[in-house]
Amino acid sequence: MFIVIGIVVVLGAVVGGYLMEHGNIKVLVQPAELLIIGGAGLGTLLVANPLHVIKKIVGGVLGALKGSKFTKERYLESLQMCYQLLNKARKEGLLALESDIEEPEKSPLFTKYPAFLTDHHTREFVCDTLRMVITGGIDAFDLDQMMEGDMEVAHRESTMPVNALSTVADSLPGLGIVAAVLGVVITMGALGGPPEEIGKKVAAALVGTFLGILMCYGFVGPVAANMAKVADEEQEYHQVLRVLLLSFIKGSAPIQALEFARRAIPGRLRPSFNEMEKACKQGVSATSAEK
Repeated sequence: MFIVIGIVVVLGAVVGGYLMEHGNIKVLVQPAELLIIGGAGLGTLLVANPLHVIKKIVGGVLGALKGSKFTKERYLESLQMCYQLLNKARKEGLLALESDIEEPEKSPLFTKYPAFLTDHHTREFVCDTLRMVITGGIDAFDLDQMMEGDMEVAHRESTMPVNALSTVADSLPGLGIVAAVLGVVITMGALGGPPEEIGKKVAAALVGTFLGILMCYGFVGPVAANMAKVADEEQEYHQVLRVLLLSFIKGSAPIQALEFARRAIPGRLRPSFNEMEKACKQGVSATSAEK
């Protein structure tokens, strides 16, 4: 939502300032220049990146338009789910979790949290870690290293589309110059004609440079920066789950493990202890009522 607002502000400021100086808005409408810059930019994207990265770019842009999914409510819901999961392990033993982590889509516990089930990497991160805990024979340090490696791989993959889009943004001013040079070539061919015609062609050439710079710093670059922040937020979320699981593996009680995790939540999203405790009690009460 804020991306759309930002784009509107950029366009409003640029076009509004141009009109305040009594500029002719029709001069800025140059479809050929836009085709050269946009088409060449898309071409560089296709040349430089495999198909899976391009798909992630599309998904990343759509995700950025929707806004961050890692809200305070999402953190509270995750803590509530983990409390029920760890509480079950404490009361019934780790083997009681086997059916939940082997088929999470059929788990009565996990199905109450659709956001967790639909987040493929988070689901695998939690279930694979607990699978190793149930298997046994791995100490807490090695499990921590395993989780850290998983997070690094996931973060590297999530930043690949960001880097690709940033590269395209960096190329746009240069492509704007290409469009401007082509416009100058056309202008040189029109020398000797009416001054008004030559002036229009020079203006069209300059618009190419203008569009390249505007697209870079006004649209594509900021969208890539937004996608980078989304990738960082995902890593922060997984760091919280890592702290929680590691604390439980080391022998902390469920509520203590949750407190370790709560302290790892970014301050702007961190719930209070009372909010966390209330959410956990509500989850336990709902589970008891179902039984």
